Amino acid sequence: MKQISLVTAMLFLLISCGEKETKTEREVAQYSIAQFMDNEAVFGSGFSKDNSTVLVSSNRSGIYNIYTVPASGGEMKALTSSDSSSVYSISYFPNDDRILFRMDGNGDEIYKIFMMDDGEITRLTPAENARALFYGWSKDGNKLYYGSNERDSRFTDVYEMDLETFSPNMIFDNKDAYDFGGISNTGKYIAFSKALNTNDSDLYVYDIAEQSFTKINESQSGNSAQDFSVDDTYLYYTTDADGEFAVAMRYDITNNTSEKVLEKDWDIRGVGFSHNGKYRTVFINEDAANTLEITETATGKNLDLPNFDNEFITGIRFSRDETMALLNVGGSHTPTNLYAYNLENKEHVKLTDALNDEINPEDLVAAEIIRYPSFDGLDIPSVYYKPHNASADNPVPALVWVHGGPGGQSRQGFSSLIQYLVNHGYAVLAVNNRGSSGYGKTFFQLDDQNHGEGDLQDCIEGKNWLAQQPDIDGDRIGIIGGSYGGYMTMAALTFAPEEFDVGVNIFGVTNWLRTLKSIPPWWESFKDALYLEMGDPNTEDSIRLHRISPLFHTENVTKPLLVLQGATDPRVLQIESDEIVENVRKNGVPVEYVLFEDEGHGFVKKENQIKANESILEFLNTHLKGETEVN
Repeated sequence: MKQISLVTAMLFLLISCGEKETKTEREVAQYSIAQFMDNEAVFGSGFSKDNSTVLVSSNRSGIYNIYTVPASGGEMKALTSSDSSSVYSISYFPNDDRILFRMDGNGDEIYKIFMMDDGEITRLTPAENARALFYGWSKDGNKLYYGSNERDSRFTDVYEMDLETFSPNMIFDNKDAYDFGGISNTGKYIAFSKALNTNDSDLYVYDIAEQSFTKINESQSGNSAQDFSVDDTYLYYTTDADGEFAVAMRYDITNNTSEKVLEKDWDIRGVGFSHNGKYRTVFINEDAANTLEITETATGKNLDLPNFDNEFITGIRFSRDETMALLNVGGSHTPTNLYAYNLENKEHVKLTDALNDEINPEDLVAAEIIRYPSFDGLDIPSVYYKPHNASADNPVPALVWVHGGPGGQSRQGFSSLIQYLVNHGYAVLAVNNRGSSGYGKTFFQLDDQNHGEGDLQDCIEGKNWLAQQPDIDGDRIGIIGGSYGGYMTMAALTFAPEEFDVGVNIFGVTNWLRTLKSIPPWWESFKDALYLEMGDPNTEDSIRLHRISPLFHTENVTKPLLVLQGATDPRVLQIESDEIVENVRKNGVPVEYVLFEDEGHGFVKKENQIKANESILEFLNTHLKGETEVN
């Protein structure tokens, strides 16, 4: 939930709230969902040992597979050809060109780690019902670190694996449900966190040889380990202990002291170092967009990066020799692409072209950040997409979009579904209701044990803001969301049944009592924190959880509903959607249900994405626009 965000790191173009763009009237082409889903989604996983190639995960085949592309640019070469489970690259091996990758079973999140050696594939984590997570390479490149819950499904222990014998060795027996935060370059220390609630956590440095813990923080606050210095003198971490936003701190392991090293007006989301410590990277979450700062550690000077018009650098990976950088670059109006950047001659090469060449980029819509007052005067930041053809003479229907989480954030990143809906004449307001991350810890905490109440009112006020816009048809506004956003959709249709005209629930929670009792066993490390935020279903909290669960109040639903669900979802079980559909249909309300047998918490296969998104548009055209044709 708050600590598992669906989520990602792709970011959007910022246009100030008051800015009005003057456009020349022109015909905007309308595209099919198949054309939008032919936009390629790519993730870079670093350079080969000699920096000649880049490892990539791409869904160009219809499902994620592994590819390589020359760092100088050129054609991508497929290394895997799965047509069922997605295959995600992790990294080249540090000292050769073997490849590490992971797979799960059709979205069940029970990951296994594999090695590819000259086309031959070996599973390195053989335990059948255990979940394995890659934690990193040793500095000398002779070992890998990973987590596995094979000993006890509730707890993720830490292992090291020698790359000659591939025999695992447990280096931390995690019987107290700590969360892994990183391992030091010498392999002497591990950073761990321990969740107190979804807002606060304790941070520790564990000495492997001494088997001893040292607690870093002395006050309740949000703390997150980031990276060790190359010489293992310091652990860098972020904390909001002394203010609303997270700052970067440096903990001296020997002296057991901390000092602030960087502060911004927004959350610092990440701090890290290149392999030998030549460069320090800092990521800042600036009003749902990304800011990247890179400094040379020896001089403190900022590194000049290429300028990408109206796009953000949303991620970076340095080569092991620190001469190259792999950049993720994207915007709200364009998918993320990969660039290879030579840090010595300052030249960069575009490696991918993710936007379908059948789509005119001028037909896509850049996001705008707006704020509106909620019922109690609280400003609600939101990401707004308005169709090019929307005007006072042509008001368009609209959707309130609610992110996952609950503590997620709607960010300025590309979404084929949002662009598809906007291209077909729907405005989309992606609200960051109270409880969303990125706007300070006070804002983040406002929905604790208040779900389906204050946060729902924020969504309703978002609808009211839309209805006041001259280019929006205030009589045709729906609500849509996935996971927690799906819950908010059902909460809106159940507890405020006359506010929205339709609802689209994408694998949303409908019975909090069951969901909180059936969370995956590997969530044990923050189960208590989740219960503190949502309520403990085994106590008197169950009374409130019953009250805010839409499943028990379906008689109130009067508006058309679309539900989408994956059968292998380990977070929101299929029965959640089965029962809400069955019960709402008893009201004689139009209800449509789309179930995917081979998907989990999020749909990753292109064929299924096309069906899901086309179903959404067809449903909206029928029940919000009053049309039936889908292109």
